Amino acid sequence: MNFLKINGAHGEGGGQIVRSAITLSCITNQPIHLENIRKNRKNEGLKPQHLAAIKILKKISNAKVIGDTLGSTELKFIPGEIKNLELNEDVKTAGSISLILQVLIPAVSISQKKLSLIIKGGTDVMWSPTMNYTKYVLKEAYSRMGIRFEVQITKRGYYPKGEGEVIVEVFPSEIKSIKLSKRKKQKLQLKCSFSKIPIQIIEKKIDAIKEEVQKHNFEIEIEMKEDEASDSGSSVLIYSVDENSIIGIDGLFNKKTQNFDLDVKEIFDNSFGMDKNMADMLVVPASLGSDITKFEVHEITKHLETNLFVTSKITGCKYGIGKIPDGYEVIIEGISNTSIK
Repeated sequence: MNFLKINGAHGEGGGQIVRSAITLSCITNQPIHLENIRKNRKNEGLKPQHLAAIKILKKISNAKVIGDTLGSTELKFIPGEIKNLELNEDVKTAGSISLILQVLIPAVSISQKKLSLIIKGGTDVMWSPTMNYTKYVLKEAYSRMGIRFEVQITKRGYYPKGEGEVIVEVFPSEIKSIKLSKRKKQKLQLKCSFSKIPIQIIEKKIDAIKEEVQKHNFEIEIEMKEDEASDSGSSVLIYSVDENSIIGIDGLFNKKTQNFDLDVKEIFDNSFGMDKNMADMLVVPASLGSDITKFEVHEITKHLETNLFVTSKITGCKYGIGKIPDGYEVIIEGISNTSIK
């Protein structure tokens, strides 16, 4: 069998390589052989959330998989035919549902299939986008690229128990190339979810954020919601959307400092087309578009560099990064993959 070998230690060497590689393996029907998975990390190899994504994608694509065990630094993924499915899955940890959906949504949608999924796990956990980011920011960006999905958060899942629940519907797509340049509007949306924390504490922190936002001449619309969860926790999302830009920042409530781990300046200082985290999430669909996707960002992260490298290796797409005043322009030339029908 003709495997495409990928070095999992390349660049930032994290789980993003695994997620992008198995997603594109399914879409392009290319068997892959991942080596040195998370080799430079403190706890190397596959983690529960990676295994959950692999396990679900294996079901969806009728794949054969070798090496899908906890801590494995090597994985062979041989995709089969993706089918329409209804699934009920449990990560059984506080592993990030958002990161798992970054695998499943493009793999199913770009392959012109449907997925109905109920999934349990972590909705708002460290080192991962919050579910509100997925629901309001990623969804907006994906929809502009032709990828349609719906998300309903029925229960929040915080560390350490997780036990959150999300219902997801994914629909067939026709990929579009997009261009995002400069933010036009000075209007922000804030979504805050909290559980088992006194509302007075959360209100005080949100009021402080509101005051800071208004000092910088931004309008802000605030929505706070107390949600059910097994553990106490809270998350906040601040985002801005207009025809030229999709920008979001999010953070979790730190119980030690009694504050949100959030640098509000990141949204003030960014006048470009998207936030630094969104940039790497769009590389996979952009690589498969029929035209050129172009966007401007404040900075180039290791995640973005790594994802561009891995995606170009699997799809053969071309990309370039150019310096512009105070930021960078990223150009991705899609391959309009004819195997995706």
